[in-house]
Amino acid sequence: MVEFKGFFKSAFTVDNVIFGFDEGDLKVLLIKRGEEPYEGKWALPGYFVYPDEDLDEAAERVLQELTGISNVFLEQVKTFGAVDRHPFGRVITVAYFSLIKISDFTLQPASIALKAKWHSVAKVGNLAFDHDDILDACFQRLKWLVRTRPVGFELLPPKFTLTELQHLYEAILETELDKRNFRKKILSMDLLIDLEETQEGVAHRPARLYQFDQEKYDTFTAEGFSFELKENRKKEKLAPATGESP
Repeated sequence: MVEFKGFFKSAFTVDNVIFGFDEGDLKVLLIKRGEEPYEGKWALPGYFVYPDEDLDEAAERVLQELTGISNVFLEQVKTFGAVDRHPFGRVITVAYFSLIKISDFTLQPASIALKAKWHSVAKVGNLAFDHDDILDACFQRLKWLVRTRPVGFELLPPKFTLTELQHLYEAILETELDKRNFRKKILSMDLLIDLEETQEGVAHRPARLYQFDQEKYDTFTAEGFSFELKENRKKEKLAPATGESP
């Protein structure tokens, strides 16, 4: 007969991978841990699930407690259960991710988070626990999404230029896209509304401003599409940063 008592000695955590886009750079939200293990190390906003709490509730609570961010859509991506992933014992974590506009939120670190800060995804490395693996899994999910669903609405300001939209795709796909092909593809999708406005207060020639057509955006989100473009060349990926802060 199986002895079930030994199966009830595992703990569960949730880890949140929150992506934002600012000044042409894809960023991820990290916290500096204020307790052991890995005190003083940068990590994803994550913590333990209470015994009477379901996973989705825990993800929302932990994100709000550690960073001050609330009322965002969190999607489950993957479960990580390596036996030795936590030095205190068997801890299984469920990874969530979200896309948000950085300017819409004010960070308010608390609880075990000494700091909460946005970091360039290209420069992140040497995180606590197995958080580098978790971040990479969610980044791969985002790469798949940008080729099959529109994602700009969650990351760009209400009004944006085609160059800003292209930079978003390039940051996610880690590749340089052909400008003419990108614009031809995007405009042919009839996804954007030309606002017949141009940028203000810029040193260069002001560019046209666009916004997403909400109805078309929702349709593409539900039905999907195939977004394949000619790429100029692969960007040289930055080596992982080391040291106290990524």
